[in-house]
Amino acid sequence: MKNLIKNLVVVISLSPAVFLLGSCNKNEDTVVTEASATEKSTLEEESLTFCCNLDSLPLETLSQAETDALLLMREEELLARDVYTRLYTVYSMPVFNNISKSEQQHTDVILRLLNRYNLADPAANHQPGIFVNQDLQALYTSLVAQGEISRIEALKVGATIEDLDIRDLMDLVEEVDNQDILMVFANLTKGSRNHLRSFSKLLLRSGVTYVPQFISPELYQWIITTPHERGCVNG
Repeated sequence: MKNLIKNLVVVISLSPAVFLLGSCNKNEDTVVTEASATEKSTLEEESLTFCCNLDSLPLETLSQAETDALLLMREEELLARDVYTRLYTVYSMPVFNNISKSEQQHTDVILRLLNRYNLADPAANHQPGIFVNQDLQALYTSLVAQGEISRIEALKVGATIEDLDIRDLMDLVEEVDNQDILMVFANLTKGSRNHLRSFSKLLLRSGVTYVPQFISPELYQWIITTPHERGCVNG
């Protein structure tokens, strides 16, 4: 997991995550502004409290791998929220405001799991942009720096975050067998797929195609060519 995050920091600093399709006659900021103005809140603001009814599931023995997974995802979801909140203050693009609210739900449901298992919260004294996990700290700094270059770069950052989030959750599920954690991770992954659809859609409107860095091209194509997912995932 640490290698994935470190590699992402290197990728961001050395190479673009997207390529241009054709040429645009307009300034890229103008194109994205027009696209974002029509981007309404099509995202499902999933009620994770409803979807993830933890009290309905048994409290099982927690492995070290499951503990590590919960600690990582608590801060990783906060990272997404903090980056999107920062980019919304820079560009006032609705997509960042909408998805930052969803990311707040994501990190809150991980906190519920930490409390359920009596684990110390690594983000108990969280300040925006400050992380206990130093790999995430470096990642946050790199993502914000990239996102502040332009609106296009900000959308690339959004797609990159969701790409990584899906990959991490898919990997972590292989190490988890507790029913409550599996249910939460399944719903978080669904949310990240929806977020990736939104960022990719806005990039495409600007003549840009995101190239996945962490999930497979096949999975990425399936995600962006299928509708937003609604409802709860039951494990």
